[in-house]
Amino acid sequence: MADYYMGLMSGTSLDGADGVLVDFDLPVPRVMASASVPFPDAFRAELLALNTAGHNELHRAALAANQLAMVYTQVVHALLAQAGHQGVTAGQVRAIGAHGQTVRHRPQEFGDDPLSGGSDAGYTLQLNNPALLAELTGLDVVADFRTADLAAGGQGAPLVPAFHHAVFAQPQRDIAVLNIGGISNLTLLAAHGGAVKGFDCGPGNALMDFWCLQHTGRPYDASGAWAASGTVMPGLLARLLAAPYFTKAPPKSTGRDLFNPAWLTGQLSGAEVSAPQDVQATLTALTAQACARDLIRHAPHTTELLVCGGGAFNDELMRQLAQALPGVRVQPTTACGLPPLQVEATAFAWLARAWHHREPGSLPAVTGARGPRVLGALYVAPTVAHCV
Repeated sequence: MADYYMGLMSGTSLDGADGVLVDFDLPVPRVMASASVPFPDAFRAELLALNTAGHNELHRAALAANQLAMVYTQVVHALLAQAGHQGVTAGQVRAIGAHGQTVRHRPQEFGDDPLSGGSDAGYTLQLNNPALLAELTGLDVVADFRTADLAAGGQGAPLVPAFHHAVFAQPQRDIAVLNIGGISNLTLLAAHGGAVKGFDCGPGNALMDFWCLQHTGRPYDASGAWAASGTVMPGLLARLLAAPYFTKAPPKSTGRDLFNPAWLTGQLSGAEVSAPQDVQATLTALTAQACARDLIRHAPHTTELLVCGGGAFNDELMRQLAQALPGVRVQPTTACGLPPLQVEATAFAWLARAWHHREPGSLPAVTGARGPRVLGALYVAPTVAHCV
């Protein structure tokens, strides 16, 4: 019987929505179709603004969630069009895994409500309207993947290490998977069935993209060419790396709540900047050094680092990672059959399947939860979809 699931992902880079159709009825999951829809500039700006408190934000967040569901619907229709050429119909897709757009992630902000019963759960917020997505596509949707783990005392992130283990683990050697989106996260896969570890390293592309847009008008530094034209500022790099988050022990996760333009502005205060490309070079070094240091600190015997996310296409960042990790083979996940921009979307298809089978999708050793949890909530499709 066919075992098809879709996965949808829009990450902290805020560049758009990625989607995949995956066949899990194979020893290794196979991506049968992939599609991306970029965010309009105004929508991207609104999502970025919603990462911080602002006027009428509840109303704006609800509208943004609706618009995101519309973008997701475009991705689903593109996937179904491709699938049709391979003889796969919408009726054969069991569910869509839709992560939503993270705008706040504060897993350790407990509050002081005396009626809370001593709960140790913070909160995380992903904009999404999975009911509308189910209505528009006619497909079941599994969403809200993080909150069950938070309710169990976990960070609710990162969620992808369990998937990385299922797909990339190699029994005879230690390898690692580094996802570089807006935020970078690292999964450590030990040889011989050792415990899986994973955590957020810190900023990925978020600060680099912000600085590039502000000074060049381009949304990102293509291939890292602008950073490569600058010179790393050692004093500024040391100041950035002195942030307490970088020495915090796992489990840990972060987001734009911490690593945002206001944080960068504060760090730049008083620094002598000769050219904006020098700051870009330093921000690239920050991402590379933070990730490399975490790998050396927590998995010194790693022989291979597989890189996914948009950062895998930043040649300067990849060069700096390889330079900081002598003896480690640094390469994109394409080498293992899954292109860098398909990994996270495939992970959420995998999580939707895990929900369907009532299998845990989280790893307590990664998130710090009291135990593994089945992640997600189901939004059942109507009998007849209202397609757009």
